[in-house]
Amino acid sequence: MNISSLSLRGFRSYKSGSFEFSPGVNIVCGPNARGKTNLLEGIYMLSGAYSWRSRKRAELVNFESRTALISGRVSSRGREFELSVSMPLQGKSSFKSNGVSLKRQYELSEYLKCVIFCPEDLFLVKGGPEKRRRFIDSALGQLRPRYAAILSEYSRLCDMKQILLKEGGYSGVMPEINRGLIYYGAELIYYRARYIKELSTESEIIHRNISGGLERLELKYKTLSNIEDPLVPNERLREFYLEHMAEHSDAERDSGSVLSGPHKDDLEIYINGYSAKSFASQGQARTAALSLKFGERELMRLDTGEYPVLLLDDVLSELDDDRADFVASSSLGGQTVITCCVKPRAFRGALMTEL
Repeated sequence: MNISSLSLRGFRSYKSGSFEFSPGVNIVCGPNARGKTNLLEGIYMLSGAYSWRSRKRAELVNFESRTALISGRVSSRGREFELSVSMPLQGKSSFKSNGVSLKRQYELSEYLKCVIFCPEDLFLVKGGPEKRRRFIDSALGQLRPRYAAILSEYSRLCDMKQILLKEGGYSGVMPEINRGLIYYGAELIYYRARYIKELSTESEIIHRNISGGLERLELKYKTLSNIEDPLVPNERLREFYLEHMAEHSDAERDSGSVLSGPHKDDLEIYINGYSAKSFASQGQARTAALSLKFGERELMRLDTGEYPVLLLDDVLSELDDDRADFVASSSLGGQTVITCCVKPRAFRGALMTEL
C-alpha cells in the first residue's frame, strides 16, 4: 500500500502544490513554516481520517481559496486508485475514488491506511485520556469503517443529550436518546476491548525489542466501572451500560453533563507492572509511545496483508539515537514519508524533497 502522488489546492498554506513519492522512504526536508506538516495532513486525510490538528474546516481552507482539494494516486490490493477530498467553506465535503462519489469520508480507508507519528504523540502516555481515546478511534476508524460510523452516531446522540441536560432536565426524547447511546456505546466498547487486547500483544513485543528485553509493556482498557470484563458479548455490555446509566442519572441531571458512557474511556499503560502515566521516566514514556504507534502499524499489516503508509512528522529530532535507529529499521517493508528540518542520518537511499 502506498501513495505515488499528491496534489494540494487551496489546502492550508498551499494555493497549489504537487508531490511525487517512492514506494520506500521519502524525506521532505526544509525550514519551519514551509508546509511540511500540511503535506502529511493531506495524505492522512486521504485515508478517511479526520485531521489530527483541527476539526474546523475554516482552518483547513487556504485564506485565498473557497475550497480545499486534496487528491492522490494510491496503490492498494494490487490496484490503482485516484482518491480525492473536496472541502468547500460552505456546503458539504465530498469524497471520491476513481471519480465515483463515496457516501462517507471513512470509506476512503478501504483504499488507503496511514499511521501518523508526530511530536504530540510523545505525550500519549503522560497526557490526558482524550489523547489516548483519539489514538484508539483513529486507528479503529481506519481498520473498521463500521466503527467510524458507530462513533459518529454515538457522538451525535451524546451531544444531543448534553444539550438537553444543560437545558435543565429530561424531555420526551430523552429515553430514545438513551436507548441509542446504550446500543452504539456498547458497540464502541466491544470494538475497543478487542482492539486493545490485540494492540497489547503487538506493542509488548515491540517494546521488549526497543528496551533490550528489560521492560514489559501491558495495556488495559478502562471503561464503565461496572464492566469487569469488556470482552463479553454485546448483549451483556448493553445490560451493564443500562445499569451504569441508571446509577448516574441523578448526577447527570444535577451536573448538566453526560457522565455515563464510553466517551469517558481510557487506555491504561503499564511498564513492568507500574502505571506508566504515574511512574515512567521521559525515556520510558517515549519508548511506550513508539511501541503503541508501531503496534498500530503492525495490526494494520496483519489485518490487510499490506503495511499502511507511515507518516513521521518531525519526530526524529525528538528521539535519541537508539530510538531513531529503531524507527529507521522498523520502517522498512512499507512506505514512509518523513518531514524534518535537517536530513536524518538514519535513512540512506531515501527520495529527498526540499521545501
